[in-house]
Amino acid sequence: MVEEMKDMPDFEINRGQIVTGTVVKIEDKQALIDIGYKTEAILPISEVSSMHLDDLNESLQVNDEIRVKVKKVTDEEVVVSKKDVDAEAAWDRIVQKFESGEVFEVMVKDKVKGGLVVDIGIRGFIPASLVESHFVEDFSSYLNKPITVKVVEIDREKNRVILSHKAVVEAEMSAKKSETLESLEVGQVIEGTVQRLTDFGAFVDIGGVDGLVHISEMAHSRVEKPSDVVTEGDRVKVKVLGLDLDNEKVKLSIKETQPGPWETIEGKIQPGDVIEGTVKRLVTFGAFVEVAPQVEGLLHISQIANRHIATPSEVLSEGQEVKVKVLDVHLDDKKISLSMRALESSEPTRQDDDQALLDEYSDQGGFSVSELTGDESSDDSK
Repeated sequence: MVEEMKDMPDFEINRGQIVTGTVVKIEDKQALIDIGYKTEAILPISEVSSMHLDDLNESLQVNDEIRVKVKKVTDEEVVVSKKDVDAEAAWDRIVQKFESGEVFEVMVKDKVKGGLVVDIGIRGFIPASLVESHFVEDFSSYLNKPITVKVVEIDREKNRVILSHKAVVEAEMSAKKSETLESLEVGQVIEGTVQRLTDFGAFVDIGGVDGLVHISEMAHSRVEKPSDVVTEGDRVKVKVLGLDLDNEKVKLSIKETQPGPWETIEGKIQPGDVIEGTVKRLVTFGAFVEVAPQVEGLLHISQIANRHIATPSEVLSEGQEVKVKVLDVHLDDKKISLSMRALESSEPTRQDDDQALLDEYSDQGGFSVSELTGDESSDDSK
């Protein structure tokens, strides 16, 4: 084990010994260190740090007290190394961090073709594949900035230390994902960010978890493709429709967070209103008329015309624009009753007159035949 020497005016030094000294002068490519020996020790720029230095002033200042290792001793000079002492201490720390799995922060000092170089007392390397969980094309933005890492591989004989920022990110994402899944409930409304689009819908990040909004749950109207409604990066409000915690799957809906077509007509369509609509479907008992986007009212066959019709198709056809009167509105049941007949202004027919008479005198014991037919002989027969 190397013995550290104490400062004293006259002592013998040997190669491999560690001494404490003071920086007395900084030159272009070397620094002079007072180690209490008969001559000042030379600290070459290449022996200051495991990282490449262009200027000694980046790491040293006059009067700094540093520990150095003696590399060479002759009658003319003593050459020392600071990086060797730093490396010895660094390796002890690195081994401890590797064994414990500790996450720690380092400063990015350089970028190379294969990744990033950091200073951890020795040269540490973050391969490109371990920088992020996604592909990074340009590492320039990482230079001279701190980054959190874990030690994933060490080889002391080769002076090799491999670090990973990706492992830190993925661990954080996993913890966040678990926390989010535990907090979710069916029916819950939350905000998320659209991560990616597919033919069948969109995946929305709701806090470390990508939930699926199926294309059928993107809007109340028919959606041809997800990009018609959202784009990647959009912040959207979603409702949780289903949870599969075992498989970490979440079903979401954008549609359920938005007012439905029936909610949008509240107060806008009321009994007595005369409005226009489009015949969407014909059925045996009438026709369904769209009076607002995604809102259809029933035009019963008895309300299509003042005359008797056998089928709605005698008067109407799908796609036809019609004017109708609103008879009744039930938003809770999503029902609207409509009438075309109420808008027609024709004179009453004989059939209508007869029906009026029946209604008027029904409580008076009925009618004689002559009252209804005008045939007086019928009365004499009584």
